[in-house]
Amino acid sequence: MSGHSKWSTIQHKKGALDKKRANLFTKLAREITVAAKLGDSNPDMNPRLRLAISAARKMSMPSDNIKRAVAKADAGNGEGNYEEIRYEGYGPSSVAVIIETLTDNRNRTAPEIRSVFGKNGGNMGESGSVAFSFKRIGLILYKKDIADDDKVFEVALESGAENVESEDEGHFITCAPDDLHAVSTALEKVFGEPEKAELSWEPMNTVSLSGDAQEKFEKFIDLLEDLDDVQRVYTNAEFA
Repeated sequence: MSGHSKWSTIQHKKGALDKKRANLFTKLAREITVAAKLGDSNPDMNPRLRLAISAARKMSMPSDNIKRAVAKADAGNGEGNYEEIRYEGYGPSSVAVIIETLTDNRNRTAPEIRSVFGKNGGNMGESGSVAFSFKRIGLILYKKDIADDDKVFEVALESGAENVESEDEGHFITCAPDDLHAVSTALEKVFGEPEKAELSWEPMNTVSLSGDAQEKFEKFIDLLEDLDDVQRVYTNAEFA
């Protein structure tokens, strides 16, 4: 489940689709379980769970998988006891990287991530070593054809959004993290369900990559995202 924002989009290579799909469903299920465990198991009363289920449906996750993930939060047998841990560091070409994980064993997760950094020309840092150069935001994405740019801009600002950028890839709407649910709900009443609505990290500045440096960095990100415990990866990379 890629967490790349529009400021650091990476085009992933095709391949091992079945494995990728299973890995994706595992990550989606963990997010649903944690959301249900931290709040109400009714998505109407739990904004985080509602967004998690919406994301799962967007990726065609079977309804039975979603129900099992919610039920696991109430199982009371130790299942679904995941920790949310953020890791930070600098990848190849000194690109800043933030990694969000959900893990039931931090003694497994940290060494796996550190190994990817070490084997690919990066350096894993301490907590806070990278996050200061990013801004925490709510990010909502709509397809380009939902409405003209002026209409989206008007409705978004009236809904409490802080900024709107309409590009060929779609309408990127940002808001304060605490306003994500309210803004996305207001927009949904006008434009329908968004393609994406999630908390994200926006870099304050970017590092431009191209050629071999870009290819090496893409491989590095792919390796991180292949780890079972990694939910999202954010970077300040910008590709030529």
